[in-house]
Amino acid sequence: MKYSAVGKKLYFSVLSVFLLFAATFIIFQQFREKQFKISSLTQTLYDYNSHCSESILNHGQPDEAYMDAFLKRHQLQGIRLTLVRPDGKVIYDNQYKDYKKLGNLISRPEIQSALNARNGFSINRRHSKDRASFLYAASYFPRMQLIIRTALPYSHGIAQVLRSDKHFLWFSLVAILLLTLVLYRFVSTLGKNISKLRTFAYRADHDENLYVEDLLEFPNDELGEIAERIIKIYKRLETTRKEQDVLKRQLTQNVAHELKTPVASIQGYLETIIANPTMDENTRNMFLKRCYAQSERLTSLLRDISTLNRIDDAPQVKHFESVDIAGQVRDIISETALQFEERNMTFINSLPAHLIVQGNRSLLYSVFRNLTDNALAYAGDGTTVHLSAQREGNAWKFHFSDNGVGVAPEHLPRLFERFYRVDKGRSRKMGGTGLGLAIVKNAVLIHGGTIAAELTDGGGLTFVFTLQIYPKEQPETPAKTKQE
Repeated sequence: MKYSAVGKKLYFSVLSVFLLFAATFIIFQQFREKQFKISSLTQTLYDYNSHCSESILNHGQPDEAYMDAFLKRHQLQGIRLTLVRPDGKVIYDNQYKDYKKLGNLISRPEIQSALNARNGFSINRRHSKDRASFLYAASYFPRMQLIIRTALPYSHGIAQVLRSDKHFLWFSLVAILLLTLVLYRFVSTLGKNISKLRTFAYRADHDENLYVEDLLEFPNDELGEIAERIIKIYKRLETTRKEQDVLKRQLTQNVAHELKTPVASIQGYLETIIANPTMDENTRNMFLKRCYAQSERLTSLLRDISTLNRIDDAPQVKHFESVDIAGQVRDIISETALQFEERNMTFINSLPAHLIVQGNRSLLYSVFRNLTDNALAYAGDGTTVHLSAQREGNAWKFHFSDNGVGVAPEHLPRLFERFYRVDKGRSRKMGGTGLGLAIVKNAVLIHGGTIAAELTDGGGLTFVFTLQIYPKEQPETPAKTKQE
């Protein structure tokens, strides 16, 4: 397995800490185990000392013959029994009868401990006389002014008793091995994820292909899932960015094309006026009016492009408030009354007296104004426009319809595309920018609604759309149409 630098550091750091902890724990456990066994063995000797003291009290005096007889009655293999006065003088020892040669034992650690704490023990591995090793246990009995010390030779048997249990050691070693393997497996998986993320970061930074075998599969764990999702999100963003670049180029080309027509017309009219200084007043005024009409079209186009840009930024700059849609529609009807009269058209408003939604006032106005302008431009003279709405849960469902000429069915899916025109020549003649319905759709989406165009029975066109009364606090960015 190919480790990453982070994986190596993590593996060896954790392994070192774990091995240090395991070694410390094993040593501590062995020490405690040995102390427990020594404590158990010395307690046996203390009990022997206590039993011996009771026997001496019953007899009266600890003479040598009685003590030899006591040892025969209470045999303990290899035991050595010594009676010592509080001043350190030996008065009996079952193995060395020449007590004077034993010297004074007051300095012995087990004797000192017995005098201070009633009991004491020590292990002497270098006996001065015969190099023998003993485990000593001494008990002080103040009533008799006597220290009874028993000892067992530190033979192979006692050494075996005090030796640590190897089963625990083997168990610890197996546990260390298993945990090391688990750690290796974990760090191996971590290393693979980090290596793939490093490959991804390098390729992304150098604009290289991300669809390579190294980035297709990740280990089946939480970290692998997170890494895989990060790469998928980045790929999706890259794809979206590329699509947006294509759409921006298309939009730029469309904008340039749309701007070129009114600018060329204005330029042509002005050139004609400049080239003909003797032109009669009526002809000059006609050319100037045409220049003004083209400038108005240019202004409308720039305004609509600005509106679309504002809609694209709506999730960041939106300002929602209570908006009376019915009041806005009444204002639009009043503003366009002259145009309706000129075209002998009728606007039937069937909205409730007050229809309130939470939204952006200017964007909601653009929805109904652009639908109205679209009907004025394309429905045809003598037609009727009808607007109605029904409450459906948390939304209002609107029907904006006319009984005009309508469009061919194949045009319906593309009506909301930017700069899409059913009849390009007629649209330019009517002064349309090709952006009105795109503005309507994106404004509706900003407010959490949906919109579709349908053919009306008997001719004409109906726009069916919904507006959420209480849109989400953070509306999603509107899905851009093909030409966006």
